[in-house]
Order: sequence, then C-alpha cells, then structure tokens
Amino acid sequence: MSLIKEQKIATKQELADNLTLTGLTTSEVAAELNTSEAKIERILNLKQNSLNDGWIFRNYLLKKVAEKGLTPVPFTAIGGDYHDYWFLDSRIIETGVMSKGNR
Repeated sequence: MSLIKEQKIATKQELADNLTLTGLTTSEVAAELNTSEAKIERILNLKQNSLNDGWIFRNYLLKKVAEKGLTPVPFTAIGGDYHDYWFLDSRIIETGVMSKGNR
C-alpha cells in the first residue's frame, strides 16, 4: 500500500501525537516492544520496510493511550481493521512482535 504525500504527512503527525499522549519516550517504547529505538524512529518517519511493524506500533499506541484513559488521535490512512487488508499479515500483527533488524 502506498500513501500519497498528504497521507504520509498526516500519518507521521498522528503517530507522533499518539506517542506524545502515551507519555513514553521512543526508548521506553522500544524496550517494551523488544526492538530498537532506531526501528521506532523508522516507523515514526514511515521508513520501515515491514508494513506489519507499523501496524504493531499503531496498535501499541492505541492501547497505551486508552490505558491512560485518554482518547487517541484518530488514524486516517492506517485506520480500520488490519484483518481487512490483504497486504498485511494479521497473524504477525496479533503477536505484537516486530520484524528483526532495523529495516
């Protein structure tokens, strides 16, 4: 799936806004997700090769924001149910385990 320029800008902002709502740093998120801070930065900048990783991160943010009793910033381009997208592997996303490496 490719996003147009406007969607990329919006998605980056939505990810950043939701990360802010969690009150966590990228380092803390990386530790919780058992990955590197570099990978979290790649996802925040939409540079990560694995689309599944982006959705794992998205779901993580939504969960953490909800745990704080806050309303998450809605995702416009990466919204809906990941089970409905043929290009995503729902089994991988459900594990919450990101791909190996930083690409």
